[in-house]
Amino acid sequence: MIRPVDDTTYAELAAGTALPIEQAPVWARFDAVVADREHWGRLAYTDDGGTPAAVISLAMVRGPGGFRYLWAKNGPVWLVEPTPEREHALRRELVDKLRQLDPRLVFVRLHAMHEAPDLRPVLQGITYDRTVIVDLDRSEEDIFAAMKQQGRRAIRKALKDESLSVAEETGLDETAFAELYDVFVETGEREGFGPHPARRYLDMLATLGPEHARVFVTRREGRVLAWALVLVNDGAALYSVGASSGEARKAYAADLLHWHIMQTLHADGVVSYDLAGAGSDRFPGLSGLTQFKTKFEKEITEVAPAWDLPVRGWAYDLLVRALAAKRAVTARLRR
Repeated sequence: MIRPVDDTTYAELAAGTALPIEQAPVWARFDAVVADREHWGRLAYTDDGGTPAAVISLAMVRGPGGFRYLWAKNGPVWLVEPTPEREHALRRELVDKLRQLDPRLVFVRLHAMHEAPDLRPVLQGITYDRTVIVDLDRSEEDIFAAMKQQGRRAIRKALKDESLSVAEETGLDETAFAELYDVFVETGEREGFGPHPARRYLDMLATLGPEHARVFVTRREGRVLAWALVLVNDGAALYSVGASSGEARKAYAADLLHWHIMQTLHADGVVSYDLAGAGSDRFPGLSGLTQFKTKFEKEITEVAPAWDLPVRGWAYDLLVRALAAKRAVTARLRR
């Protein structure tokens, strides 16, 4: 059974389970300031035996043309083992409930570990089924010793460079962030992606606050070489976004940056640091970053990727065809 729950009940059900920050109540503050997005509600799923099995927090997104869908980023959060049967049962009841509550919804985007016929690859955006998670629940010496040799070597070289400095700069103002954003734009031009406007990240910092959204920066003689925005909740940290200049690569500025982040988080009692995505056969787009991320942790962790779950199948099929047509026109114009 799926039912709507308030924040208090949601927190009581999830007690003892680490909530990804996007599934935590604090994330609704960020949803409230993002254009065409708002917090939709929270649900709880109880299995056939009456056991609370999962909780899920959903944001409502308005797409181009006015269609609506729900986005459960890093959800549902399972309180029991998410077997293929449990995942499917939750999705079946979720679709039935959403058709009752909001018949205008076209689909819901959520995460699932097991591929199934009712799931579709996401229409747009990046997802992954493997990531690199550094275990910080051990001594700093053990964290460093567990890294690959190339990771330890890069950090030692950067530490010897007296022109480099690295520090947490959480709480920076809009003017200070503009300096970081310039490096982000440079990274996007080099790697072939377009970053969100700076306001998106400033809003994230402001709404989540320094407890949950932290900024770290590596500088050379005052100039920004690399930076990272890290999200923290329930003792777990996630590398959300970051950038590095061309100069940073030769200086191992990003290696030094992430080592400082891990040291700081470890000192604060955070138990894990997720570097947010690694390449795989199904999702090769992040393969270029896998070598860098596995410097800090040799093991790859399998995670649930995002999928689209149609609520109104015919409307979702129309969206698929419309997006394919748009991409075809864009490709012709580029040629």
